[in-house]
Amino acid sequence: MLDHTRVNKATGLRLFWATMWARAYPRMVGAFRERSWMFFETILPVLAVSGYVFLYRAIQAPSEYTGFAVLGGAMTAFWLNVLWSMASQLYWDKDQGNLELYVVSPGPLMAVLLGMAVGGLVMTATRATVIIVVCSLLFGVTYQISDPLLLAAVFVATMAALYGMGMLFASVFLVAGREAWHLSNLMQEPIYLASGFYFPVKAMGVWVATFASIIPLTLGLDAMRQLMFSSDPTLGFLSVPVELAILCVLAVLFITGAYFALAKLEHIGRQQGRLIERRR
Repeated sequence: MLDHTRVNKATGLRLFWATMWARAYPRMVGAFRERSWMFFETILPVLAVSGYVFLYRAIQAPSEYTGFAVLGGAMTAFWLNVLWSMASQLYWDKDQGNLELYVVSPGPLMAVLLGMAVGGLVMTATRATVIIVVCSLLFGVTYQISDPLLLAAVFVATMAALYGMGMLFASVFLVAGREAWHLSNLMQEPIYLASGFYFPVKAMGVWVATFASIIPLTLGLDAMRQLMFSSDPTLGFLSVPVELAILCVLAVLFITGAYFALAKLEHIGRQQGRLIERRR
């Protein structure tokens, strides 16, 4: 006898949503199964932050600089998650043979990458929280949040722009091929300096800070520091409303660019197969 059971297939937003959570689930579960990662991803980064804290204390810098270093150290977790767990992910999936499954599946590549981001946020948020809590207790950092809602809006806009950039970089790194690994290494440390992870970016000069603002964490960190510490307002690069507006624009630009770039790569992969087996 024939089974005439009707299969209700997900399409549109339902398909996007299902694809995103299906890809996020392995990362969310895997983050807690590998206990050693919890140590290396949370405790060891505290040592890097401690180095900057002791440096600021040695040169008798204002006490707010200790908080600057702690917040910057916590935000490095999000940058590394974008750089290694998103931008380089499609290249690694290609080497492991998973990219072919992503391309031929009905789920969009953008939903796959968004699932990677959501799943990675579990470990990333854990690492950032541990750094802030431990360093704040060790070094006596105090926070004076003037506007919690505005702070939340800045953080959300920063994450949207940052992960949008990660999706766009995923296409660039995939096209770069073997150079993806070198690009990841190349961009890691210079961004720490240019974006002012451990000091106010304004100290780099107006022109450097302006060019570095293409990285969402530059403006995001600057705005969050202005909202979390009662420091000299002249340390801020731009006013918080202006930085929030720029972050929203960057989020739209990066996400739109990622959408078209991934759609183009998906089309090439399905029609020509050039992303699966490189033709020379």
